[in-house]
Amino acid sequence: MIFEVLALCGYGLWMLLSLALALGIYSTGRGEALVPLALGCLFVSAGLLTACLRLPVMPEWHGWRIGKAQRPTREALLALATYLPMLALAGLARGSEAFWATRLVSIALMICSLSCLVSTAYGYRARRATTQVGAAMQLPLSRVLSASYGGGLWLWVCVIFQANLTGADVEPWPWAIGLLLLALLLGLADGLGWQQSLREPSPSERRRHANDLLSRRFLAAILICAVPCMSLLVVPIIAEGRWLALCAAAAYVVGKSMELRLYDVALIRSTEADPYLPPGRT
Repeated sequence: MIFEVLALCGYGLWMLLSLALALGIYSTGRGEALVPLALGCLFVSAGLLTACLRLPVMPEWHGWRIGKAQRPTREALLALATYLPMLALAGLARGSEAFWATRLVSIALMICSLSCLVSTAYGYRARRATTQVGAAMQLPLSRVLSASYGGGLWLWVCVIFQANLTGADVEPWPWAIGLLLLALLLGLADGLGWQQSLREPSPSERRRHANDLLSRRFLAAILICAVPCMSLLVVPIIAEGRWLALCAAAAYVVGKSMELRLYDVALIRSTEADPYLPPGRT
């Protein structure tokens, strides 16, 4: 799950950066654009590199088993195509977003990143949650919000570290307010998804499954929302607050990985027999 979360953060980072470049509101400077582009590339490519090595932890990448006699899936082809506008933007970023080609490529990268997020959501439904249509329909919105929130946290890390090194002034409160709103929307969307995934034939089974997952989901929620939100409020106050931003982004990756794993377990339990019951009973 950690490769999946890293990919979400990478696409979210590309999407927000390209949106800011297209609107002309991002900091000027070649390094200010190349650092988040490279970080997003590292996150997105982590799963691809692991799948190329054929490690058991990542047997396939977007439904494509690399090295087998199998053609790339449409989802994998779209993910590969997203590298093209990213590389073009890296070559065009020269410190001025007024160049029309830079803005055009930024829009292309934003659209490709958004398309990848939506396609992976439907790929998830096709591979794991075909019978839970109600829960799976929450995934596109949830994944886009997760990517925007996680990518925003990592983009904030890039901005605040580069600002500290270059001596530029960064206004922290607009970042904090925007990310806090994304955290609120993400909590609402994930809450709907969890409500659908815990829908059980029997109310007693639903309560037992919900209580079993509640404590672990509470810990994941602390890492996803509570730690980053507290960090966003403390960073402008503490002189060395940039390290809190890095801790918040890392906490989100860990917490979201836990939540996706628990969400998978909840979907499996809602569609199959309870593994804790004796054989022959459902």
